[in-house]
Amino acid sequence: MKGLLNWFEEHFIPVAAKIGSQRHLVAIRDGFIAIMPLIIAGSVAVMINNLSLPGYDHNALMSKIFGDGWRALGGNVWWGTLAMMALLVSFTIAYNLAKSYDVNPLTAGVLSVSSFMVLIPQMFVSASVPEALDGIAVPAELVGKTIGTWGNINWSFLSYSSLFGAIAVALIVTEIYVKLVKSKKFEIKLPENVPPAVSKTFATLVPVMITIFIVGFAQVWIDKTGTSVSKFLLDVVQKPVSEVGNTLGGAIAVAFSNHIFWFFGLHGSNILDPVMQSVFMPLATANADLLAQGKEMTYIVTKSFFDGFVYMGGSGTTVGLLAAIFVFGKDKAQRSIAKIAAPTSLFNINEPVVFGLPIVLNPLFFLPFVFGPVILTIISYTATAVGLVPMTSVIVPWTTPPVIGAFLATNGSVAAAALALFNLALTVVMYLPFVILSNRKLEKSL
Repeated sequence: MKGLLNWFEEHFIPVAAKIGSQRHLVAIRDGFIAIMPLIIAGSVAVMINNLSLPGYDHNALMSKIFGDGWRALGGNVWWGTLAMMALLVSFTIAYNLAKSYDVNPLTAGVLSVSSFMVLIPQMFVSASVPEALDGIAVPAELVGKTIGTWGNINWSFLSYSSLFGAIAVALIVTEIYVKLVKSKKFEIKLPENVPPAVSKTFATLVPVMITIFIVGFAQVWIDKTGTSVSKFLLDVVQKPVSEVGNTLGGAIAVAFSNHIFWFFGLHGSNILDPVMQSVFMPLATANADLLAQGKEMTYIVTKSFFDGFVYMGGSGTTVGLLAAIFVFGKDKAQRSIAKIAAPTSLFNINEPVVFGLPIVLNPLFFLPFVFGPVILTIISYTATAVGLVPMTSVIVPWTTPPVIGAFLATNGSVAAAALALFNLALTVVMYLPFVILSNRKLEKSL
């Protein structure tokens, strides 16, 4: 064990630390964090429209109280949040990346959104003219004629299905813009008596124009290929990654990696957050969209899956360790730390346990901390795959207390709450032998 720990410290930790602080990954992470309130709001809207409680559906309680159109509110919120996810992150990721370069982040964010829209293919839609439009009669000579409108776009280009395209555009466009701005060759300098706001605008005028025209020329070429940036990345990157991530092997890899990072003192959740946000959170959003359209959900492994069934009490499901210490622990220091850590652990904040007990670099708790969540992942995946619990489709705040989080993430499934409770009990059992072992070590040292 000592040799393994030394190898990890020498070869694994430096690389992981560099990855965790990499500028572009941090920008992706912070970009998703910025829109998290909107994502949660959209998820709650979907949950309200599809809560799986007896007597709640549109023919019962809600329709009697609010009328047949009560779902319109949730639909409107969904449209402005989850359905616009790619558009939102195209701004927030560019904003955070430009900010890391100490370049005007607002201009970079707006430029990224504009570039993203340039790269969305527009459709020519033809239709037969009806007898009336919005209650207004159409001239008889126009009725029945076929007209075409240009400039229509499919909403899927703005949602989770274009997420990788939005990320790529934000990163590439911002890099081009930053290099042009920092070169100073294209800066237009105005007299000192000109207002600062105007001077700043003209200072970035040429870099912005060059960047957006580069994107425009790129779209002309891409359009000739019959595809789009978002569709290409969806087919080549996003779908394959999502399919791999939605497997049991993918789920195990995430659970194991997160806890290996934590064990060696690195914030595993932050390091993997770009992956969780760009791959696994959209899968929950995809389930929410399918649910909103009355279709069967597809994805088992989502960010909500981990938050609801695995990371209860924080990484390592350490709320189970605290319970084991309270019941069987004899070490006064451990019990004191457990008392301090218990309130925050109820909201999945467990740094006091990880660094105070400690778990970091403590071989005694290596097995339950790293492999316990892997076992919970396997159990939860299997239970979902065989239909014992529904798939997760609601993004809930990661600070939602255990069991409640699983209940909300599955639109009010009692079975999901029961699975989370079972996982908690199993975690206590897994940590128990190691707490007893620590008691014996304490007795020998006295």
